[in-house]
Order: sequence, then C-alpha cells, then structure tokens
Amino acid sequence: MIAVLRLILLVVFFIFSTVAGLLVCLFRPFHPNNVPLFSKWYGSVSRILGIEVEIRRDPAIIHGEPYVFIANHQNNLDLFTLSGSVLPRTVTIGKKSLKYIPFFGQLYWLSGNLLIDRDDKTKALNTMLAAAERIANDKISVWMFPEGTRSYGRGLLPFKMGAFHIAIEANVPLIPVCMSSTHQQFKLNRWNNGKVIIQMQAPVALSKEDNLRQFAKNIRQQMAEQIQRLDAELGNDYTAQQTQPTE
Repeated sequence: MIAVLRLILLVVFFIFSTVAGLLVCLFRPFHPNNVPLFSKWYGSVSRILGIEVEIRRDPAIIHGEPYVFIANHQNNLDLFTLSGSVLPRTVTIGKKSLKYIPFFGQLYWLSGNLLIDRDDKTKALNTMLAAAERIANDKISVWMFPEGTRSYGRGLLPFKMGAFHIAIEANVPLIPVCMSSTHQQFKLNRWNNGKVIIQMQAPVALSKEDNLRQFAKNIRQQMAEQIQRLDAELGNDYTAQQTQPTE
C-alpha cells in the first residue's frame, strides 16, 4: 500500500513539477536561479520517500560566491537527496543525451544547465571552457560529479579531471560535497528509509602551479574518508573499497 501511494505521489509530482518548470523557463530561460529552484522541489521529494536529509555546510562557504562543487554520485536517489543542497546561482554539467528525455530533457536544458558530449573530446573540452568562462563572467557556480557515473555501491570511483580544469580556468575554489552511502537503503514499501547526511566541506583553492592530478587524488581521498565518517556516524554497514585510483 505504501509503495502504491508513493508511486502515485511521484507521478503527480513529476507531472506538476515539469509543467511548472517549463512555464518558469518560458519566462526566464537559462536563468542562473532556475536550477536551485527546481532542485529544492526535487529535494522535497525525500519526505515522500521516507528519507530524512541533513545538510551540513561549512561556514566558510559564502552564498553568492562562485565555486565548482564536486559530489559523489551513487544512484538515482541522488535526484531527491543531493538536490536539496544546491545553492543559488548554481548550474550542473550533464551528459548531452539527457536532452533527449521527453519533457525532463527540455526542462534540464532550458533551466540553464550545461550539456557535454562525452563521445567528442573536442566538444567536451569546449563545453568545459565555456563553463569556466560563464563562471568568471556571470559569477555562477557549477555542480559536477567527478566520478562521471553512478557508483551503485562500488565505493568512490576514480575521478575524471574536468571539474579540476574548470576550477583552474575560472580561478575559483572547489567545494567537495560528501553524501553518506545510500546503496540499498531505500525500499519503496517501507515507511521509514532512514537518514542521509550531506556534508559540504570548506572551499579548497588550487592554482596552476599545483600538480592537478595529485591534487585530485588528494581531494578524492579526503572525500572517501569523510564519507566513511558519515557512514560510521549513521551506523551504515558499508564496507565497499574506497582505494581506487584517480583516472
């Protein structure tokens, strides 16, 4: 019964949020606050799913300042958990194929998110350079998943370097965003699906003098350790390997 009720509520939510989102985008297409607005909508769905989400932000994070946010990407549940932590004037970088999803894809693009063609390295590079230029010129932030794909319980996957190159080119700090493990945590027919903690860590500056690949490895290791601490705090029985190298 709980599962049926949740499915009905989710369908209703997707219909109304998509229609409302497209109407908002018609009046202010590509506005930098579209994504944070819609993210709050999606983040509120965690209550329907019976998940308590606690968001912790380091006091050094200044609202309105541009950053490159990098978060661990676990599964489709991220859409309803991590979304609630997106700050104003933040857009995401997603794969180009998203725009072919009916209605959602159009909403994703009109919201102001950036689409990257992973199969074409030249186009992907141009998208990242455009993101860096937009950060610098429009004072926006960019949200990325440096793993490049969902981990599905495999621990923190190797990091790709795009987010780090963008931060260097735009000359803005990185903010690691660590979410406790949610692999197999959610059950559609269970009323209470536990708690998730999202830790937004202090901004980390980097410069062109840094060894970028080593810097990325260090950040990844710090994030892996933070995720393990969050899991320990929640009592999560999660022992996936966190020692995979950075690509």
